[in-house]
Amino acid sequence: MPARTRANGEGSIFPYRNGFAAYVWVTRPDGKRTRKYVYGQTREVVHDKWIKLHQQAKAGPVATRVPTLGDYLTYWHREVVRPNLAPLTCATYETILRLYVIPGLGGKRLDRLQVRDVQTWVNEVARTCQCCAQGKDARRPELRRRCCALGRCCGDVPSARTVKDVRGVLRSALNHAATEELVTRNAAALVKLPPVRRRKGRAWTSDEARRFLESARADRDPLYAAYVLILVLGLRKGEVLGLTGDAVDLAAGEVSIGWQLQRVGGRLLHRETKTQTSDATLPLPDICAAALDLRQQARKADRDQAGIAWQGSPLLFTTRYGTPIEPRNFNRSWDARCARAGVRRITVHDARRTCATLLVDLDVHPRVIMQVLRHAEVSATMEIYSQASSDATRDALKRLGESLR
Repeated sequence: MPARTRANGEGSIFPYRNGFAAYVWVTRPDGKRTRKYVYGQTREVVHDKWIKLHQQAKAGPVATRVPTLGDYLTYWHREVVRPNLAPLTCATYETILRLYVIPGLGGKRLDRLQVRDVQTWVNEVARTCQCCAQGKDARRPELRRRCCALGRCCGDVPSARTVKDVRGVLRSALNHAATEELVTRNAAALVKLPPVRRRKGRAWTSDEARRFLESARADRDPLYAAYVLILVLGLRKGEVLGLTGDAVDLAAGEVSIGWQLQRVGGRLLHRETKTQTSDATLPLPDICAAALDLRQQARKADRDQAGIAWQGSPLLFTTRYGTPIEPRNFNRSWDARCARAGVRRITVHDARRTCATLLVDLDVHPRVIMQVLRHAEVSATMEIYSQASSDATRDALKRLGESLR
């Protein structure tokens, strides 16, 4: 019987158990040479894997051991997330991996992670009290413990939005693992989740916004100009606190947005805005120009009064000693001003929504609102545009009723 002809080098493919196996000499990441094996049910399947492994071996070092999911996530966060994503996003990913993903799935071998494993884990996360799981109450001083550490579970289960974010981080990591050809499919992408209901943002009426600003100006609030920029130009909190003195040009009537101030992982960072879309040079309406002029005068007075204690920060909004304003302290000042002005308490981000809503009430085109708010996609603007204020809705329904009467 004539010998079966083989392709060049195919002698390393051989029968193995109920199928076939093959090996290729590769260089590991640590520089050592060793064999790496591939397996399959048929010779053809193994041959294809063998060819691909040959190509990988020629291209560079090849890992001979499939890592656990926990080991891979640690590598992914260190080598992929940290160098390429914004610091706040990096910190958020680290928290999700440390508190949710690695404790639940970290021991699984990466290439053996199944959709069923991820689905069961996600369901368990959604119904588990995180105060119990993370020992939140147990970390409090003994006299301040009030629930889980005392056997009274508070039922602090994560929201549907949190569960979606947890699954999203795992899906992103497995996408990169597929790019590195460590897995053949993304198990997290096939998991079913309950729908997330977005919180409907609140917004002030023009009368409430006016009363808020009048109260701040009458009391000579040092953050009055910051409030004006948020309500009139729709600036984000970090963008306002990150404004530098040279970003404001009162002579030209413009303000340049390109930096933000953030508290990330215990550090206060003055860094570029998250996306290029956020950068813009906006014209200053008279109320903004007047407020910024007052702020520059107040900053000069603070510097003269502080003397050698002045810190010399380039930021426009600072404490009386020239140090950056903590974002949380800004939130507290905002809430206190709401109370003094006698208006509904809304968040600083809802004040940005107020800017959009008031522009809607003035019949401003969505594309113009998108440009003012510097949204990356018009869909975000249309979501706001579709939520007209209650006064506008009431007026529209009144006119409809009169037409049908």
